[in-house]
Amino acid sequence: MAKLCIWNLVTLDGFFEGETKWDLQFHGRAWGPELAKLSKEYGDTTDTLVFGRVTYEGMKAYWTTAEEEDEVKAFMNGLPKLVASRTITASDWNNTTVTADIVEDITRLKQTATKPIRVFGSSELCDSLLKAGLVDEIMLCVVPVLLGRGTPFFKPGRDTTTLTLKSSTTTAGGSVILTYDVENG
Repeated sequence: MAKLCIWNLVTLDGFFEGETKWDLQFHGRAWGPELAKLSKEYGDTTDTLVFGRVTYEGMKAYWTTAEEEDEVKAFMNGLPKLVASRTITASDWNNTTVTADIVEDITRLKQTATKPIRVFGSSELCDSLLKAGLVDEIMLCVVPVLLGRGTPFFKPGRDTTTLTLKSSTTTAGGSVILTYDVENG
C-alpha cells in the first residue's frame, strides 16, 4: 500500500501563505541546496501529485509556462496529477484527473500506487484527508519567519492528531525539515 504524504513550507507561526493568496515570499528564505535536492528527488519517488483546486490552478499556471527547462519542471508536468474540486470537472494540464470524491479516489489509489502519493500545498484538502484518516506522513519545512498574519496550514477546531517524529534536518539557511508519521487509529 502506498503512503499518502503531505509536503509544505510553513512559517514558524504556522502560516503557509501570507495575507493574500499565493503570497509565498518567505519561501525564498528556505530555498537552497537541500530543498533543490529534495525537489529533484520527488520526480523519481512520487507516484501521483495531489492538489486542491486553488493550489492546482497556481501550479498549472506556473509549471506550464515556466521558462527553466529542468527535471523539476519535467516531473511537475509529466507525473500523474489528481485534483480535488467541486467546481471544475476537467483539466488540460497533461496527466491530470479531476475528482469530486477525493477520499474515495485516494483510498483506491493507495491500494494500487507503487510509490508515495504527495499532496503539495492545499491546506483545505490536507485537513479533509487528515480527518478521513488517509494521511500517513507529514513533511514540513519550517521557515524561520514570523508572519503574524496569513493563512494557517492546519485548521483550528480539529480533533487531535498524534504524530511521531521520523526525521529532522536543518538547512544551511536555518529552516528545519521535519518528517512525521501520522498515527491513524
